[in-house]
Amino acid sequence: MKISEFFSYCIKCGIDADPRGQEEPLDELKKRAEEFKKKPPSEKKYFDKSRLTNPYADSRILNNSSDNFVKKILCGIDIDVGELLLADTLNRSGAKIDLVVSHHPVGYAYGSFYEVMGMQARIQAGWGVPINIAEELLEERMDIVERSVMPRNHTQVSDAAAILGIPLLNVHTPADNHVASFLGSMFKDKNNLKLKDVIEKLNAVEEYDLARRKFLPGPKIVSGKPERSAGRIVVDMTGGTEGAVDAVCKLALAGCGTIVGMHFSEKHIKKARENHINMVIAGHIPSDNLGLNLLFDKVEKKYGRIQFVECSGFRRIPRNRSLSKKPGKKT
Repeated sequence: MKISEFFSYCIKCGIDADPRGQEEPLDELKKRAEEFKKKPPSEKKYFDKSRLTNPYADSRILNNSSDNFVKKILCGIDIDVGELLLADTLNRSGAKIDLVVSHHPVGYAYGSFYEVMGMQARIQAGWGVPINIAEELLEERMDIVERSVMPRNHTQVSDAAAILGIPLLNVHTPADNHVASFLGSMFKDKNNLKLKDVIEKLNAVEEYDLARRKFLPGPKIVSGKPERSAGRIVVDMTGGTEGAVDAVCKLALAGCGTIVGMHFSEKHIKKARENHINMVIAGHIPSDNLGLNLLFDKVEKKYGRIQFVECSGFRRIPRNRSLSKKPGKKT
C-alpha cells in the first residue's frame, strides 16, 4: 500500500467505528461538498479539499511528496522534531523507515482539531442528554479550545519533516473511535458491576495491563469508591478532547452512573463528585495505544504486515495476528 492508501483506509476504519454510526460522518462529508459548491471562487482557494473525503479535522497527511509504498513505520503517541531526527538518524543507518505516524495532531491538524469536538454532542445525545443542551454546552467549550490553539506555531513539526524529506501523518479520532467502540462493547448492559469490577476489566486489556506493569498511569477511580455500584456505564473516549464541565451533571440527570474516560480535568472530577457520579480514568497513553493497535490490526488484515518502530509511548500489541496477510505484499 502507498502512504495515501494507508491514510485513506485509516479514515475509512475510523468512520466504520464512529460511535455516532457511519451515517453521521458520511452526511457531514455530503454537506461539506454542498457548501464547497456554493462558495464563491474567492473563498474556494481557502478551502481544504481533503475535508471532502475526511470528516476528521484532527487527522491529516502532513508531508507526503513521494507517496511511496509503506513497509516500515516509526510510530509514536506524540511526534516532535526530536522523533523526526530519530527517524532521519535511523535511516542514515539503513533502517529504511517509509513513514512517521503520530497519534496526536501536529501541523495544521492541531490547529483545527477542535472541530471534531462537535461529535461529542451527538454521542451524549445517545446517552440520554437532550441534543439541544449538549450542543449549547459544547459550543462554548469548542470556542475556548479554538482560542487556546490559535497562538501556537502549527507548522514547526511539519516543516522539519519537509526539510528532512520524511513522510509524516497523524491519525487521532479514527484511533480514538476504536477505543470508544471497544470499551463501549465491553461495558454495554453491564449495570450490575462495582467500580472495582470496572477496574478489573480494564486491567485485563493488554494495553492497560502493560502500563500497570511498567508502573505507568493506568485505570484509576477518581470519583467514587471501589465498592460503589457503577450503575450505567458510559465510555467517553473520542471527540478531540474533554467536553464541557457542565455536561457531567447532565449525564447524571440522564441516568449515567459511571463515566470511563482517557483523562479528566480537576474541574470535571469536582463536578462529578458534586453530582454523585462515578468517574474512572482508564489512562491516557494506554488508551491511545489501544486505539492505534485496533486500527493497525485492520490495516494489516487488509494490506499485510507492517514493521513498526515503536517510540514516544507507542507499543504495538497485535490482536488476531494470524489473520494478517504475509508481509511485504503490495496492492
